Amino acid sequence: MAVDQLSVSPPRSGDKAMWRALYDGYAAFYKMPMDDQIADTLWGWLHDPAHIVEGLIARIADEKVVGLAQFRTMPRPLAGATCGFLDDLYVAPERRGGGVADALFERLAAIGRERGWSSLRWLTADDNYRARALYDRRAKRTMWITYQMDL
Repeated sequence: MAVDQLSVSPPRSGDKAMWRALYDGYAAFYKMPMDDQIADTLWGWLHDPAHIVEGLIARIADEKVVGLAQFRTMPRPLAGATCGFLDDLYVAPERRGGGVADALFERLAAIGRERGWSSLRWLTADDNYRARALYDRRAKRTMWITYQMDL
């Protein structure tokens, strides 16, 4: 697949079934439960202009959705700036290595530049080796360790 066959844009209402198939794959990869309530909540956020979470869809010329990214603006208090935070990135397994993730990152970078973000940040699992190889090529790894307090 040539990169020029790809387009990246916000999700359209008719993309839901293809988006959901990809998001189910993303959740399964991270061994996270996924059900209609969770997916429908996120889908609603993606179509609510007042919600902080936004999305991008990568599609090929025949309109098939082959990748997704969900992101948001995040304040950086110590820097007195904002950055972008990439919550989710997933590419259909059969399309990996074909430029889909790069196209999503390019569009995210363009959005960030348009909005004045100082950077784009994201997390991944330590054992997500294939994605980490891509991330090492696109960005620098930070020294930060992540903690979570369940409430």
